[in-house]
Amino acid sequence: MMTADVTRTETGLRTLRLLLRVTGAGLLIATAAIHLDLYLTGYRTIPTIGPLFLFQVIVAFALGGLVLATGWRLAAAAGALFAISTLGGYLITVQFGLFGFREVRTTAGIVAGIIEVVAFAALAVLAAMRSSASAPQGSHASQNPWVGRAVSGVSGTQAGLGAAVLSVVALGLLAGALAGAGSTASPASAASGGQLKTATIGGATVLTNAAGRTLYWFAPDTSTKSACYGSCASYWPPVTGSLTAGPGVHGTLGTIQRTDGSTQETYNGHPLYTYAGDSAPGQANGNNLNLNGGLWHEVVAG
Repeated sequence: MMTADVTRTETGLRTLRLLLRVTGAGLLIATAAIHLDLYLTGYRTIPTIGPLFLFQVIVAFALGGLVLATGWRLAAAAGALFAISTLGGYLITVQFGLFGFREVRTTAGIVAGIIEVVAFAALAVLAAMRSSASAPQGSHASQNPWVGRAVSGVSGTQAGLGAAVLSVVALGLLAGALAGAGSTASPASAASGGQLKTATIGGATVLTNAAGRTLYWFAPDTSTKSACYGSCASYWPPVTGSLTAGPGVHGTLGTIQRTDGSTQETYNGHPLYTYAGDSAPGQANGNNLNLNGGLWHEVVAG
């Protein structure tokens, strides 16, 4: 009877370890796939951030594959730490900005964040669980099946509780950061009327809004239609409001109507935008980025 109970316990633990192994590895691979898609659709052109995305993709795929193939506790622990570190990097980028780039709230970011929390929980428990086969020979656990069962139970419970607490904290931080982050850029980076100015950035004389933020045009746009909506408009807020030309601004001003009925300002036939990645006047971090479906260029004053 005692042997049957121990056997059932061991079978249950093996099943749980397999479930955690497949779940944790699958979620690591899923977050790698999300970052790969973001990398290929434009993040690769962002200085420093692009290489970090590629690094995340490579390491997450590698750790996910290693956990799935071996189930090693060390691999699971590395995967858990990597998942929570990736989430931490995202939270810092959303809340404060990182390497001159500040993330905005997007569906892909929210999904990736949740996946990273669950991946951490599954892999942390897997890393903390100890199979009966790993009990040291000659120990009380190996000599007495009932003691071994008790040790395994306590270890699993403690691991589950610790992972649950940390996961709840991580989810709370994620929710707090996303609640504080806008789905669009801050008002300081967007334009709402005022006088257009010029500034010299990187040797080029570019157009800026009244707050000194560099203005951009989007290659897929036409003189009558913007191609930037949804998450694109979160990174590249359209310039709205009535604009006037300041000193050195000699181009033709105009407007187009966006699908929501708002009016967007244009310059020489190009709808105008600011960039969420510019944190202060005098920056042109969005120039020549291939992001959100096309190339972005700073507006050269003329």
